[in-house]
Amino acid sequence: MGEAFFYHLTRSPLEGALPTLLARALQNGWHVVVRGADAGRLDWLDQHLWLGPEESFLPHGLAGGVHDAAQPVLLTTGPEVPNGAQCLMTIDGAPFEPEEALALTRVCVIFDGNDQAALDTARGQWRQMIAAGVPAQYWSEESGRWQKKAESGARPA
Repeated sequence: MGEAFFYHLTRSPLEGALPTLLARALQNGWHVVVRGADAGRLDWLDQHLWLGPEESFLPHGLAGGVHDAAQPVLLTTGPEVPNGAQCLMTIDGAPFEPEEALALTRVCVIFDGNDQAALDTARGQWRQMIAAGVPAQYWSEESGRWQKKAESGARPA
């Protein structure tokens, strides 16, 4: 049984927080799918990840290539998980279903706390997860570091 973690960005932009979250997921031995709502935004994010510091390089690719199944981190707008990911990270309000959260080890919802539409979308997704019985945690960086602010449901065994 999976769980959903909600990451409320208030201090860091997505391009600052996402590499840290991806690195943690890779350290856990997970493959990751990053699902976005806009292909142009994912292309921009792909470029940003390629230009990061060499010592913290994150192996990744954009969906649609011949090596999608081998990518440790795959950026996509689609619902597919061709790389056998254990973790789905959604950005920019990209949709996901409770069944996905239950089938994966973790779903991470990363949203901009300075954008009211993003807040509303994340709140709706939280309610959807809780209603479906998906254990969920809400994390905020408001204090300058990540702190768990809420938890709902039992943690999986």
